[in-house]
Formats: sequence, structure tokens, C-alpha cells
Amino acid sequence: MKKQWFITPALILLIIVGLVLIVNKPIRNKMIETKTNDNQIENVSKETLEQNEEAPATFDATEIKPVSTEDVVASTFTQSEKSFLTVAGIAIPELNMNLPIYKGLDSTSLMYGAGTMKENQELGKGNYALASHHVFGSNGGGLLFSPLTRAQVGMTVYVTDKDDVYTYQITNIETVTPDRGDVIEDGDQHELTLVTCTDADAKFRTIVKAQYVSHQSYESSDKGVQEAFKYRYSIPWW
Repeated sequence: MKKQWFITPALILLIIVGLVLIVNKPIRNKMIETKTNDNQIENVSKETLEQNEEAPATFDATEIKPVSTEDVVASTFTQSEKSFLTVAGIAIPELNMNLPIYKGLDSTSLMYGAGTMKENQELGKGNYALASHHVFGSNGGGLLFSPLTRAQVGMTVYVTDKDDVYTYQITNIETVTPDRGDVIEDGDQHELTLVTCTDADAKFRTIVKAQYVSHQSYESSDKGVQEAFKYRYSIPWW
């Protein structure tokens, strides 16, 4: 009887640990999904976007940490909606992607959208560079920049600040090492550069390049374009 008494708590502990490991990533993903939806461009006023554009921000990529459940949970209690500096939105309809764009590379904000990689970036001009996380495991493939694994040359990308919608077309996809800072430098063309981790160890980066095509006013843009910025994430638990 004594031997059984000692085994039972151990089994219970193992079951609890197993359950935690099973639900860990799904809980993390649901929290990312919720906060991303809350900060999408559809839910942010033009006035707030303009104020956020003038707010100070950090652009130090070395401060970015991998997405962890602990950090996501902690940010839920410490990060208010007002602290997210949403300045624009990016949508790729063919990938079911609709993310808020935040000013700068704040580690917490990048758990819930994309961040601008350089100061004073302007839509439709130069190299508008954005970074976000790749969420690995347990249905995380639809969140943040994870869908870029399915990106293809020719796909259309829309970016808007609620004044205008800027249309880009994907022209190149490559894998590079983290030291390739040249991929976000301004060149002769007006382009969009999307950067995310290729692997869980962050040893490589996926770079998606898209060339500027045109822009039109947000209000007069096609219904399909506006619908792209209304897409809300709803990933399954398992």
C-alpha cells in the first residue's frame, strides 16, 4: 500500500506536466490571435495611426526574442492597447494574412504583428522593410509571418495607412543568414521587404521581396482589397 501511495502522486504529476506541454502552444497561439485581431488596421482610427507615427520607437533588432508562451502571457497583463504603436496594416489575401504594422521593432509588439525595421520609412517609397516572427508548432503556421513559407512569386501584397492602399507584387523569395543587413537597404526601386526566421533556431532568415506597383485611396479601393483588411484570424486549437 505504501508503494502505491508514492506512485499515485508521481503519476498525477506526470499527467499534469503532459497536459501543460500539450496545451502550451495552443494557448500561446490563441493569445497571439486575439491580440493581433484587436490591433488590425480595421480597429484603429486614422487619428491614432497619425499619433503613433510621431511616437518614439526602438529599431534594435538584437533586442527581439523568440516567441514564448511565458512572454505572451506576461504581455497580456503588462501591455495596454494604447502602447501598441500601430501605424499601418499589411494583407496578403492568398496567404490569409492581415497584420497590424507597428512602428519599430519592440519585442512585445512583434508577438502580435509586423514591425518597421528602419526609421522614417514611407509607404510606396524606397525599401519599406518589415519584420515579424515565424510561429512554429501546433497550428502556429497561420500566424504572424509564418504564412510566408507558402509565398510565391506573383502574389499581391497590400499595405495601407488608411489614407492610401499601396499594391506590391512579390518578385523574389530567398533564404539568407542574419548578417545580411543589405536586404533592407534602400536601392533604386520602390519595394517591400518582409523578413522572418526560417528555422526555430533563427540561424537563417526568409526574405520576401515585393515590387511597388501602384496606390489608390483607401476609401475608393476595390471591395476585395478592403475585405482583405477585415480578415480575422481564427485558428483551431489542435
